[in-house]
Amino acid sequence: MDTELARTFLTVVEAGNFINAAERLHVSQSTVSTRIHTLENLLGCVMFVRNKAGTTLTPAGRQFQRHATALVRTVAQARHDIGLPEGFSGALVIGGRIGLWEEFLLHWLPLMQKATPTVSIRAESSLEPEIMQGLIEGRIDIGVMYTPQSRPGLKVEQLFDERLVMVSTSARNAPEPQAGYVYVDWGPEFYARHSACFPNFGGPSLTANIGWLGLQHVMKSGGSGYFPMRIVLPHIAAKRLHLVAGAPEFSVPAYVVYPVDSEREVIASAIDIMHRLASSATKSKTAVKPVKYVTRAKR
Repeated sequence: MDTELARTFLTVVEAGNFINAAERLHVSQSTVSTRIHTLENLLGCVMFVRNKAGTTLTPAGRQFQRHATALVRTVAQARHDIGLPEGFSGALVIGGRIGLWEEFLLHWLPLMQKATPTVSIRAESSLEPEIMQGLIEGRIDIGVMYTPQSRPGLKVEQLFDERLVMVSTSARNAPEPQAGYVYVDWGPEFYARHSACFPNFGGPSLTANIGWLGLQHVMKSGGSGYFPMRIVLPHIAAKRLHLVAGAPEFSVPAYVVYPVDSEREVIASAIDIMHRLASSATKSKTAVKPVKYVTRAKR
């Protein structure tokens, strides 16, 4: 079977419909339809029930899903093994949010290299949908993110609670969004809690889907926003940024996702180092430490 058919099938499952799947694969909707039709003819059964709400897997489609996942992963693993640089015995691909590469994964990387010197590591930075798709297709071995999705064959483990605090370039910023406030999309839970704490907030003049981008703008042009304490702590110490007194804090969990049936020792080693690093950071002053959600709102 052409693995492109299996990959397209898994993308439709992940995206929920043919239109979104076509966008993710950078092909036309008719191409996706043709591939699925070819797959259905090849297997002699219907994979999806299509309606206005999107697509739903048929019983045959659900049964084929695990085979498609295994097929794509096997081919991806073969490419890893065959394409290994000289002197290396294995390969590992890790995808993470850019905010989680800062401080956390960049500390994990040298520890991993020291523990497994014969493993070639490929580091990627993406948003959650791209990381999840890579995990499903087998192109990514480990994903680290804030808002994973539960998918068959993938295991999700919490690493730590990200402490989000409001900081400002002004030492006298009010404990609520002001002019120059940058809203960073830290996920749906953050949006719901942010809305509850600031019910009168009319909306930001600038929204960023990546914390790094929002922070760079604030540092360069002035303003405020919510960012991880572990990242802004050096800026606070240097008085380039100031904690906004009285502003609520938020806790966003960070997770690691990997294949549940993987027998590769390198993945187990990578996960173990991440957990130990997260535990160590939690106990330090620069911690990625858990905090309870604070519901203080401006009245």
